[in-house]
Amino acid sequence: MLKTFCIVVLTLCTPLTTSGVQAKEGLIPESSHTLMPIPGAERGHQYLSALKGKRVGVIVNQTSRVKDTHLVDFLLSNNIDVNFIFAPEHGFRGDHDAGAIVDSSVDPKTGIEILSIYGSSKRPDDATLTQLDVLIFDIQDVGLRFYTYISSMHYMMEAAADNGIEFWVFDRPNPNGAFVDGPILEPEFKSFVGMHPIPVLHGLTVAELARMIVGEGWLESDNPLPLHVVKVANYKHTMAYHLPVRPSPNLPNSQSIALYPSLCFFEATPISIGRGTPFPFQVIGYKRDSDATIGDFNFTPHATPGASLTPKLQNIPLRGQDLRHADIRGLQLNSLIEWHQKFSENDLVFFERADFFDKLAGTKSLRLAIEAGLSEEQIKQSWQQGLEQYRRIRKKYLIYPES
Repeated sequence: MLKTFCIVVLTLCTPLTTSGVQAKEGLIPESSHTLMPIPGAERGHQYLSALKGKRVGVIVNQTSRVKDTHLVDFLLSNNIDVNFIFAPEHGFRGDHDAGAIVDSSVDPKTGIEILSIYGSSKRPDDATLTQLDVLIFDIQDVGLRFYTYISSMHYMMEAAADNGIEFWVFDRPNPNGAFVDGPILEPEFKSFVGMHPIPVLHGLTVAELARMIVGEGWLESDNPLPLHVVKVANYKHTMAYHLPVRPSPNLPNSQSIALYPSLCFFEATPISIGRGTPFPFQVIGYKRDSDATIGDFNFTPHATPGASLTPKLQNIPLRGQDLRHADIRGLQLNSLIEWHQKFSENDLVFFERADFFDKLAGTKSLRLAIEAGLSEEQIKQSWQQGLEQYRRIRKKYLIYPES
């Protein structure tokens, strides 16, 4: 386990950092009166001079933008030596379906080698890492434990520690940052869709989570990790934030991101949540001719290149619930409970992939509670002691105010 560490938070005049640097004039101007958050990547005055003359690797995808420019292009235009691009789930361009293997390749625009960290290997080999001085993580997250970008970040942090490489996080807002909810992951359910003993909705930005990973000693490395954070300006956790670029192929808008905490559990059941439609993670449905359905909204999933090539219940007419305008935020369990009850009444198996459901939940207790007929209130009450303990830990690593 990691014994010592160094964290540097780069920001403008704030008491929430361990160190700071002053802004240079003439790069990307910032105003204390600006109401919109400014992601870390857009604050070039905070990091460009520190990266000069260093060999850089970037962990990026389609969300890694400096306004309308990809971070890779922005770094190259500022004479930063980018040696490798590391691609997570969904690929460098964000056009791979969930779970699809990401192959290594070469970026045709820049000629930089793209190495996959989603597939047979979750981190590059040491021969690659010896060619680097710095690793930069700049990917938009959505604040869920089972969203795999943070698992990739963890493995790359370990790789950096093992090889004496600086690790930089260019932070971005968490669109679900106002919520801390769900069961705490138990060790036996640790997997790539849940690596840390945190709740489903962890209420952290990726930089705050990186600080927690280091500070709590969760890295399996005996070496210290030099961790640098480029902070989001003008941000607090309760702030609504609409992502300018979809973070993955099946989260196309703010409503899908808001519903994702509640609907992702349906992935382990026979029920569709809209993959293969124009509104993924915004509907719930099952076979139209079945009695085990709730609602009267009709839709049919189809193969959708770049999003869902083989969606669940493909080409089958479905009936269910349209949640495109539903006011559901945080983690709601009533839909799971109601659909489970409907399936049980019709002698159908709801927890079709029980092992996967338990991995998403980080525990088997949620599944068992639903099977036992407990209400949402009863289930959520069972989490409170664990959540209170987590909140005390979380408080140590917050960079931004909560309100």
